[in-house]
Amino acid sequence: MSQVNDDEHRLIEKLKHIDALFAGATTDGEKDAAAAARQRLQARLDAHTPPDPPIEYRFKLADDWSRRVFLSLLRRYDVEPYRYPRQRRTTVMARVSRRFVDETLWPEFEQLSATLRAHLDLVTTRVIAQVLHEDQSEPTERLLP
Repeated sequence: MSQVNDDEHRLIEKLKHIDALFAGATTDGEKDAAAAARQRLQARLDAHTPPDPPIEYRFKLADDWSRRVFLSLLRRYDVEPYRYPRQRRTTVMARVSRRFVDETLWPEFEQLSATLRAHLDLVTTRVIAQVLHEDQSEPTERLLP
């Protein structure tokens, strides 16, 4: 079993190396050779990994900003987002593999969403301070009468 993991690890490292070569290739011949080598290695890697069929996921996103980031990310990976009738606007459905969601889609979404949210928070704070009032502290808490 560990032999399979070692082989898989070596294949992954080779794929990363080929990707780096492909990114640095300057001629069409170098690019074609790197692409062909990557395809051969990917086929070997696929033979070692069990199939991970796509399943239907329901993603509930907190706000319109997150939803827009998530939709763009799905489309970037050629995944078609959809929604069923009467589902909320913040609900997004997609058929993807569990491994893709766990290893790629959701971690990347969380990172992008956190970055966008931090930027929007900064802009909102600055605009409110300039236009409305500088004091944006939380209200004081009082005891019930």
